[in-house]
Amino acid sequence: ATAILDLNPDYSAGTELDDQRLIELLRVGDERAYEELLTRFQQPVYTLSLRLLNDEGEASDVVQEVFLKVFRNIGHFRGQSSLKTWIYRITVNEAHNARRWFFRHRRREVELDTDPYRTRGWREAIPDNTRSPFEVVFEREQAGIIQAALDRINPVFRSAVVLRDITDLSYEDIAEILGVSLGTVKSRILRGREALREELKGDLKGRLPLRLIARTAE
Repeated sequence: ATAILDLNPDYSAGTELDDQRLIELLRVGDERAYEELLTRFQQPVYTLSLRLLNDEGEASDVVQEVFLKVFRNIGHFRGQSSLKTWIYRITVNEAHNARRWFFRHRRREVELDTDPYRTRGWREAIPDNTRSPFEVVFEREQAGIIQAALDRINPVFRSAVVLRDITDLSYEDIAEILGVSLGTVKSRILRGREALREELKGDLKGRLPLRLIARTAE
């Protein structure tokens, strides 16, 4: 049913709030503001977590932890960085915590009820009918090889590479998220890309025309 009287005229349906107004509404517990926050950041947070962890279940758990922390701590957010940068910083930290926990505990467990042919994400994938089945399979194969290579490089370098070359953030934003200097960010990206190239040598036999591999530091 459509509301007859909207007591919040600054927030009409279909209108995306700017960060400051969104933060203000989150602080007073506005339900629609929470919905917009999830709509805007839920999928990017999941994608970033998945790239850092290479585990769909762990990535989904990280998403839940990230938004719990955002909801609990929005009152302490002082706007010294953008809302996106703050959320991504929480995501990277939670992913690192999850990864440490995984290597301490999960390696001792054996999953007996996992269907290897069933994968899940935050949302079900929607097929792109403009591509042939061969192209879809080939792209998935490439993505799998890249992700496996990412998973083998130093997590410190992986975070920098993922934030720059996959999430496409600026060096300044990455420095803010990781809490390091601009020079350190550039160094980590360069070293991460080189480590990734080494891991990928021979895997794709020159078939990978992706920006992730060819791109050099700017």
